[in-house]
This record gives sequence, C-alpha cells and structure tokens, in this order.
Amino acid sequence: MFFPYLRRELRRRRKAALVVASGLALGIALVIVVTSVSAGMVRAQDKVLQSLYGLGTDMTVTKAQTPPAEGDAAARPRFRFDAKGEGDTNAEAEQSSDLVMPQGFETLDAAIVDKVSGQTGVAQAVGGLSLQVMKVNGQFKRGEFKRSQGAEGGATGAKPGAAGGSGAANGTVEGGGADFDVNSFSVYGADVTRTGLGPLTTSEITSGRTFAAGESDAAVAVLDSAYATKNKLAVDSEVTVKGAKFKVIGIATVDSGDAAANVYVPLKQAQTLAETPGKITTVYVQAKDSQAIGSVKEAIQKNVPDTTVTTSADLADTVSGSLSTAASLASTVGTWLSYAVLLAAFLVAGLLTSSAVSRRVREFGTLKALGWKSGRVTGQVAGEALVNGLIGGALGIGLGLGAAYAITAISPNLTAQLAGGAGRTQGPGGGGGGMMRSARQPAGKALDIALTAPVSLATIALAVALAVAGGLIAGGFGGWRASRLRPADALRRVE
Repeated sequence: MFFPYLRRELRRRRKAALVVASGLALGIALVIVVTSVSAGMVRAQDKVLQSLYGLGTDMTVTKAQTPPAEGDAAARPRFRFDAKGEGDTNAEAEQSSDLVMPQGFETLDAAIVDKVSGQTGVAQAVGGLSLQVMKVNGQFKRGEFKRSQGAEGGATGAKPGAAGGSGAANGTVEGGGADFDVNSFSVYGADVTRTGLGPLTTSEITSGRTFAAGESDAAVAVLDSAYATKNKLAVDSEVTVKGAKFKVIGIATVDSGDAAANVYVPLKQAQTLAETPGKITTVYVQAKDSQAIGSVKEAIQKNVPDTTVTTSADLADTVSGSLSTAASLASTVGTWLSYAVLLAAFLVAGLLTSSAVSRRVREFGTLKALGWKSGRVTGQVAGEALVNGLIGGALGIGLGLGAAYAITAISPNLTAQLAGGAGRTQGPGGGGGGMMRSARQPAGKALDIALTAPVSLATIALAVALAVAGGLIAGGFGGWRASRLRPADALRRVE
C-alpha cells in the first residue's frame, strides 16, 4: 500500500515535486562545483610548490639568515681582470671571468644531512648546492689621444695624461673604454647517489639519461631543455662553467613549466666550482607521514640549530595572483554561497511540503478515519519528501558533474606568483639576476596554471547525503504537520 500510494501522489503532484527537486538540485550542484573547484585550486597550488621543492619533498632546511655586517664585502660579487701594461700586445685582448656563488651566499655543512635524517619522523633527506654563475666576457680598448689645434710642438713627446706633460692640456683622449657582456645562469649540484628527492625530480629526462650513482666525480651535466635550446646544446655536447668542461648526458624538461636550474652537475663538482668543499645550501626532507610534517619540522628546528625549516604550507602562503584569488573565492565566498543556497533549498523544500500537507488535510483525515495511525501518515509524507530529495540529488549531481566537466574542458589559465620573502633559499631556478638576492628575498616567479575541477567519490557521496538530508528535512516538516491532524477536525474542512 505504501509504494502504490507514494507513486500515485507523486504523479498527482508532479509540479510541486519538480519545484522541490529543482531547488535541492541547484543547491547540491553548487556544492559539487565549489568542492571540485576547491580541489582544483589545491591541485594547482601543489603543482606550483612541486616545481620549487621536488616530488616527494615535504620541507627544506636552509641556513638561518643573518643580516650582513655593515661594510661587509664578502656578500658582494667581485670580478678581477689582469692588468695590461703599455706595449703589451694583449692589452686589448678579450678577457673573461666567471663568478660562481652559492644562492643566498649561505651554506651548510654537508654533514647536516645525516643529522636531519636521524630526526624522528624523517623518511629520507638529501643535500643540494644551488649556485649562480655570472660570466663576464669583453675587452678594454685604449683611447686615442688627439692634439688640439695650435698646440705647441714641445708637447709632441708628452704622454697623454701624464703629470706635468703639456699634452693633457693641449689635446683630448677619444674613443676607448670597455665593452663587456654579462651572462648569468644557475647550476644545481645534485647528490647522484640519491636522485629520488630534490628539484631534479620535477623534471622528466626527454633526451639522454640522468646521473648514475657512480658519477660523483664525473664531469657530466644534465641541462634544462629551455636552456639547451637557447644555447643550441644537445646530448654529447659540452658546457663550460668557470673553465671546466662538462659533457652533456641528458636533457630534462620540467613538468610544471616553472624555471628549473639551467645546469645540473654532481654535487662534488658543484662544490669544486664554488670552492666550497663539503658545503650545501639546502636539505630536502621527506617525512614518513604527511600528517606529521608539523612535528617533524619542530624536531628539526629544536635539534638542528641555526637552520630555517620551510614546509609546503609555509610556501603556500606566498602564492599570489589569480590562483590565490580564485582559491580564496572558492574557499570563502563560494563555500558560504553554496551553504546559503543549500539552506534556502532545504527551507523551501520543507515549506512546500508543509504547505502541501495543509492542502491535504481532508485526505489525511479520511485516512486516519479509515484506521491509519499517525506514524503511518507521517511515514507516507516523509517517504514522498525523501523521493523528491533523491530526485533533486540526481539532478544536482548531473548538473554539478556537467559544470565541473565544462570547467575542466575549458581549463582557464590562472597566474600564480610566488612572491619574495618566503623565508627560504631560492630554488635552483631563476637564471637572470637571482644571484644578487638574499636567501630571504627570492625572486618572484610567475606561472600559468590550467584550472581543473576534479570530482571525487567523496564529493558524490556528499551530494547523496545532502539529497537524503534535504528529503528528510522536508519530510520532517510535513510529517509533523500531518501527525497533529485530528480526524474529526480534518473531515470538517474542505480541501
């Protein structure tokens, strides 16, 4: 009797059922879209952070930044060129100088990697040395002394510019000067015995191969594909850093599209180039449990002094741009909007069901007079409302999935800007003028990230739960009204 009566009443009140189901569908669809877009924001942000950390890296350890003393020249790059004397045939020869500096000018002892590895909750740790190379090529050109008109002959033998010579007063030096080209690129020293952690893991070897475990002392290099293309380098070619030649064994393309290190070399080779034996700039750490990253960070900070520990959550706070704006909208405005629409849908469904009950007073009074108990009448009303909620849930899931698919298909681009002041040493990327920035002032990096809206099974389950909840809430309103009806009072009223 329950199901035939339920089917008949739903058919008889199709319009009212459709209104209730549509309201619930709109609220549920909005919740699905907001939830899926928020998941897409998290995925996009993780993609940005992976380009800085490396796959599987949960945190980095760098040397605690100390403000340089006033007048400290150690933190300033310095170039030296050979002086050429008069009569030197090489006086105008091209001169070249390479300046190799650790990123941020701060280094740690390589032994600290073992100390970090021994901390509770650390699965593995590996050290790396990020370097910035500034190559200066050019030459000095002597100026040509030209005598002024009317100059006395006695000045002929005078040296231009010489003290006491009259030539300086009767002529000028024209031309000359210096013409130098400055080229900057980044080098990352990787521990070839543990290549499964660190920045190189964010790149895919698209040509050649990566480092072998026994190549710690080998003069080999892996190049970033963009850098290789720009400089017309390929596998088996050579790249020169500070006079040392490295054979290119592989070309790597970074997965995230971010700027990777231009050149990767074995850690020992990087230490030799920078004249920093036994030194590193960064320790990349992977935790045993992703839920315990906070406690691992505290342990490292407590037991490894004079270091700065940065987690992905710390870096996430520095991501700005349209990605950050969209994430904020999805997590705040969008969430509250979906809650508001959902609450309104529940209230409308409840009120419409309650209103329908008031119009069916005579019907329920007759059923009670025929022997129906109040609980049976309440169950009948609640059953109708529950079916309306399930129909609304099905429509809402369809609308939500369609909207999420449309967002993923369009894949709108969002800009992620990693601002300076992240509190960590700048990663291996950055070419350009990054070598002039301190560890607490890394260069901003702009990335274009395609937005997706993945829908998980948990989201579908949430939608079903909301549909059931909406039906129960509406049924509760109506059932409560129906249970209070008295047969005698109901039969006196005309529907």
